[in-house]
Amino acid sequence: MKDKEVRVGLVQMSCRRDADANIEKAVSGIREAAGKGARIVCLQELFSTLYFCNTEDYANFNLAETVPGPMTKKLQKTASELGLVIVASLFEKAAEGLYFNTAVVINADGTYLGKYRKTHIPDDPGYYEKFYFTPGDTGYKVFNTRYARIGILICWDQWYPEAARITSLMGAEILFYPTAIGWAASQSDAVNREQFDAWQTIQRAHAVSNGVHVVAVNRTGREDDMFFWGGSFVSGPFGQLLYQASRDNDEVGVLTIDLSQTGFYRNHWPFLRDRRIDTYGPITERYIEPEDF
Repeated sequence: MKDKEVRVGLVQMSCRRDADANIEKAVSGIREAAGKGARIVCLQELFSTLYFCNTEDYANFNLAETVPGPMTKKLQKTASELGLVIVASLFEKAAEGLYFNTAVVINADGTYLGKYRKTHIPDDPGYYEKFYFTPGDTGYKVFNTRYARIGILICWDQWYPEAARITSLMGAEILFYPTAIGWAASQSDAVNREQFDAWQTIQRAHAVSNGVHVVAVNRTGREDDMFFWGGSFVSGPFGQLLYQASRDNDEVGVLTIDLSQTGFYRNHWPFLRDRRIDTYGPITERYIEPEDF
C-alpha cells in the first residue's frame, strides 16, 4: 500500500432495544472491518441504542453516559488490540440536565484523542433532537490519527457546506459523518428517492468543493414508523461514488482510499485558490433582507 493510501471501514447496522446487543454487534463489525484490513473504522450515529429522538420522553435521558467513560474505555481497548482508529457517536451526559450528541475518536494505540459535539441540531417530526441535545460547543474539530488527519461531523451537520468547508480548511483529509436518517413509513417511493438523492448529492458536493474524501455511515432497519435507509457511502474528492452499502441490510464495507488525490484535484480544480474570502462577510447573517442589497 502506498504511503498516502488508507483502508477505511464503515459499519452499517440495525439496532435493538438491547444496548448490550447493539454494542456487541458494533464491536463485531469493527473486528470484521479490521479483518478486511481497515485502519480507520466509523460507526453510525448513536449506535448503542435505538434512535430514541423519535419521541420526547424524559426516560431516555437515562441512556446518556459520560464521555470519556465506560464506552470509550471499551472502544479504546478494542482499538489498541486491533491497531485501528475508531470513530463512534455517543449520547453524552456532560452534567445534570446538560446533554450532547457527541462523536469520539480513538487512536490506533487506544489513546482517546477527543470529541466533537454535534453543531446543528434538528427538530422535525421523528427527529426531536432539540429536546435532548444542546448545540455543540466544541467548534469544528480535526484529529491527527496514526493513519490520517480526519474531521468529524454528525448527521444534520452534513447538510451545511459551511461545516464541511471549515473542517476541511482546518486540514481534514477525510470527513466522517456518523448518521441516523431515514424515511417515514407513510412516504411514497418517489419522495423516498428524492430525499436519498438529496442527502447523497450534498455530501458528494462537499467532497468536490473541498477536494476531500467523504465517508457517511448510516443506520438501517425499521424502528417504529421510521425506515432508516442505510446507503452508507464513500465519495472521492471529485464526487466519485467509490462505495455504497445496501439500503436495508447490516453491512461492513472496507475500501482503500488514496489521500494523494486531494492534492491532485485541488491543483486541477483550484477552488481553494479562487475563494474570494473578502466577499464572504454576509454569510454570517441569518438572512439578508432585499432592501439591504
